[in-house]
Amino acid sequence: MKSIPIADVSSIRNELNRYRKGKKLEIPRFNQLGRMAYLGRLVMSPLDPEDAECQSYLVHVQELQGLAAHFVELDEDLQDAILVLDGEQAMAMAAIMQQGVQDRIRWHEELNQRDFYFSAFYRPREKAE
Repeated sequence: MKSIPIADVSSIRNELNRYRKGKKLEIPRFNQLGRMAYLGRLVMSPLDPEDAECQSYLVHVQELQGLAAHFVELDEDLQDAILVLDGEQAMAMAAIMQQGVQDRIRWHEELNQRDFYFSAFYRPREKAE
């Protein structure tokens, strides 16, 4: 955990302003976080919901489970992490999360309509000549 010396009030204000602005992620880390958002493994909340000027979000990266845990690669420091993300990238994560939910809904609807019996047991007969 980062410590801030209390002796200088202006340094505390500067540090708080940095947190209020949030942090932009580099492209590889954004892509990793985007994969987690797509899978629905992020919990996001405004950093300061009472401050209209504060656009940053707290983002909790939940641990991967099941099959995804074997295939999705994630930096060790992003696993079960809490980040302060700037508003622009946080909104992009929210859109990615929404797309992931919509894709899973579509997949489940298609699965519900699929006829497994027909594809498993129907074999076209060869024409006898």
